[in-house]
Amino acid sequence: MSIFKGAGVAIVTPMKENLDVNYDKLEELINFHVDNGTDAIIIAGTTGESSTLTMEEHRQVIRAAVEFTKHRIPVVAGTGSNCTRTAIQLTKEAEEDGADAALIVTPYYNKATQAGLVSHYSQIADETKLPIILYNVPGRTGCNLQPETVATLVKTKENIVGLKEATGNMAQASETMRQCDGKLELYSGEDGLVVPLLSIGGIGVISVISNVAPRQTHDMLQAFFDGDVEKAAAMQLRSLPLVNALFSEVNPIPVKKALNLMGMNVGSLRSPLCEMGAEHAAQLEQAMKDFGIL
Repeated sequence: MSIFKGAGVAIVTPMKENLDVNYDKLEELINFHVDNGTDAIIIAGTTGESSTLTMEEHRQVIRAAVEFTKHRIPVVAGTGSNCTRTAIQLTKEAEEDGADAALIVTPYYNKATQAGLVSHYSQIADETKLPIILYNVPGRTGCNLQPETVATLVKTKENIVGLKEATGNMAQASETMRQCDGKLELYSGEDGLVVPLLSIGGIGVISVISNVAPRQTHDMLQAFFDGDVEKAAAMQLRSLPLVNALFSEVNPIPVKKALNLMGMNVGSLRSPLCEMGAEHAAQLEQAMKDFGIL
């Protein structure tokens, strides 16, 4: 049984004026997503500014998400690190605190070899019973999980079950699926490539756009699952201007701006991230109006 099927939101971490985590707002956001069809909460990932959370905050944010979600939908905790020991610690803490799965990014900066990646993920898998979703986003990490590496991991470690595919390379994604022989739960990590990845056997998305358009994102995937590929494709194409605006500056700068434009009051960003430039902000606002969410 898959961890989740459909639209998972890579949820933002709301901040107060003093840049402390705003837990009241986080609870409000999670309820908003449950009410609007989101199929899973992905907490403390890239969009959640995990790189600027302290270890204590990282654990508390995950614990809070589990508490606020109340088992209505799965909670997937971001527990990756460029240090294997740290990733193990974060993953074990997430398991203790009730997360349903772990999303573990490839080690960043180190530029591990493929053998190093097999060792890294295997060590983590051996220390937890949580199902693990690998996260491949070489544009951020400088590290690319090759298809044969993914296949080795899913075939040798029972709790390594999924892949968040964010290379933007459909040929690599297809080859990964071929080599995994039906043993891989594939999630799109690119909001602009959801339907194409579904067509090669994907089962969902870990989505940024879901922060601002949860119902539409859920419905796009549901249309595909219901067999209405034409409708799903049309919804995918219609979303592209908004997707492009949400990635006109580094994530999560634009999506936090979008949520604030919607009156969600999720606060600012921790340095070194900064507020969105005026020109891109105007383009984002127009895209949101064109999409019908503003």
